[in-house]
Amino acid sequence: MRGFILGIIVTIVAIFAAALLVAVTGRVTMRADILPPSMEKRMAMRAMDMNVERNAPKIADPVAPTEENLVAGAALYRDHCTLCHGDPARPVSPLARTLNPPPPQFMTEEPDMAENENFYITLHGVRWIGMPGWKNMMTRQQIWTVVTFLSRMGSLPPAAKAVFAPAPAKTAPRHPRPK
Repeated sequence: MRGFILGIIVTIVAIFAAALLVAVTGRVTMRADILPPSMEKRMAMRAMDMNVERNAPKIADPVAPTEENLVAGAALYRDHCTLCHGDPARPVSPLARTLNPPPPQFMTEEPDMAENENFYITLHGVRWIGMPGWKNMMTRQQIWTVVTFLSRMGSLPPAAKAVFAPAPAKTAPRHPRPK
């Protein structure tokens, strides 16, 4: 029995060493412009989901979903998030098509994680996928305000939707014609 257990341990170590050798010799592609193998995608997403579920603080969103807070959240989202996650004018961000895995497009698919998990992801970011941690750019209150906005995107008041309205085009000043 002792030999059997030792054989299992040696096999596991050998598999780990072979995987490490493949990785450190440059045989694992890091290109973002090709699709990853489905097993890699499943494993990475499962690992991220489990890590966020385990580490996200078990706290409720402290920001009330008032019109004022939803407008503020819309403005923060517009200023910091639309480049990757889309907006009403471009529900699918052009940048999202270049990232692998593509970031969620919140105008077409509402967040599927709990608010505390979205807060955790926004605060800390996600390694290797381009999602930055915003804790050095935004306050915790601002991050919660964005999370509140994201959680209610399907039922926003008109004032919050208006944050995304295009600014009126500026016209050139008219100069009187000389007589």
